Amino acid sequence: MKWLACELHTHTLHSDGSQTLEDLAEGATKLGFDAIALTDHNTMSGLIGKEEIEQKYGLRIIPGMEWTTFYGHMVTIGLSAFADWRQTVQGGIDEGIRSVHRLGGIAGLAHPFRIGSPACTGCFWEYEIGNWSAVDYIEVWSGTFPSIQLNNRRAFDLWTDKLNEGYRIAATSGRDWHAQSETDEPISVTYLGIEEDGVVENGNSTALSTHEETLIRTIREGRASVTIGPLLTLTLEAAGTVCPVGSTVPAVVERGGSTEQPILANLMLDFSVRAGLWSLPKQICRLKLCSNLGEELSLEVPLPLDGQMMLFEAQLPEFPPAIPRRWIRAELWGTVRGAHVLIAFTNAIYFEEGGDL
Repeated sequence: MKWLACELHTHTLHSDGSQTLEDLAEGATKLGFDAIALTDHNTMSGLIGKEEIEQKYGLRIIPGMEWTTFYGHMVTIGLSAFADWRQTVQGGIDEGIRSVHRLGGIAGLAHPFRIGSPACTGCFWEYEIGNWSAVDYIEVWSGTFPSIQLNNRRAFDLWTDKLNEGYRIAATSGRDWHAQSETDEPISVTYLGIEEDGVVENGNSTALSTHEETLIRTIREGRASVTIGPLLTLTLEAAGTVCPVGSTVPAVVERGGSTEQPILANLMLDFSVRAGLWSLPKQICRLKLCSNLGEELSLEVPLPLDGQMMLFEAQLPEFPPAIPRRWIRAELWGTVRGAHVLIAFTNAIYFEEGGDL
C-alpha cells in the first residue's frame, strides 16, 4: 500500500484566501504534500487551470467546495459539477448531502465545534443530521497544532461517539489554509492508503498517476491516518485475513464452543515521511489501541533517530460474547511543545456484526 500525504481543506483568492492556486500548489509541494483538495467557499472557479498546475508541480489537485452557510460549513470533495448549497435550510442538510453524492462527491463536517457567529459566521455546526450513515467524514483536526485545540478535541469525541453508535464515518484533518504565511506550529497531514492496483504507473509521480476517483473512494472508506509527526498504520490479522484501516474483520467462526484464531494487531511508525519538515523531542511516547471497549493496549515507545521505522505486533485481548467489539484504532500520544497531546491516529477497523469480537 502506498501512503499519500494530503491536505484536504484549502482556499484561494477566489473566496477568502490570499493565494492563487499556483501559490497553493507551490507551497504544498514544499511542505511534502502529494495531493490537496481545493475547497473554496461556495465556488469552484479557483480550479481554472488546475491540470497545468498539477503537471508543473507533480501534485494532484482534487476539486471541492466548502458549503458556507449560517448553520455550518460542509466540505464537499470530488464533485463532477457545482452542487447548489443556497436552498439548504437547517433541517435539510440530508438532502444537501444526497445532492453531493449524486454528483460523485463526498461530504464532511468542517471544524464542527469552532466558535461561530459573530466571530466566524456559521463555523459552528448547527445543521440537524437525520441520517448519520450518509456523512462521509468529520474533519476532527482543523488548523495548525490541531491536537491542542479544545474545539478539535470535541470533534474527535463526536467521531468516537458515532463510531460507538455503529456508524462508519472517516476522520480527516484540514489546515483550512488561506495564505502562504510562515508558521512554526505543527502541521497535520491526512495520509491516504492507496492499494497498489489503484496506482497507474505512467512515469509521473505517484500522486498524479492515482485517479481522483481512487482518492475520493479512499477517503469515503476511511483508509486514512492523521498525524503531526510520523505516519502511523494499523492492520489486523484474523482467521488468515489481513484487514487494513477502513475494512471489516469477518465474524469469527466458532467451532466446538471456542473461538478460532486470536486477532493480531500489526502497527508501524514511519519516521521517514516528509523528512526535515517536522520534529519531535526525544521522549518515551505511548502507543495505544482504542476501541468502543476503551483502551485495550498500551505500549511504551522510545522515539528513534530520524528516518527509522518501528514495527510492533500484539494480540488483541479476548472478551466475552456479551461485550462485542465494534471498531478499533491506533493512537500515538506524547509531548509536543510541553503539552501532552495526541500526535497521530489511524481511522478505524470495523468488526462484522454477529461475531463474538
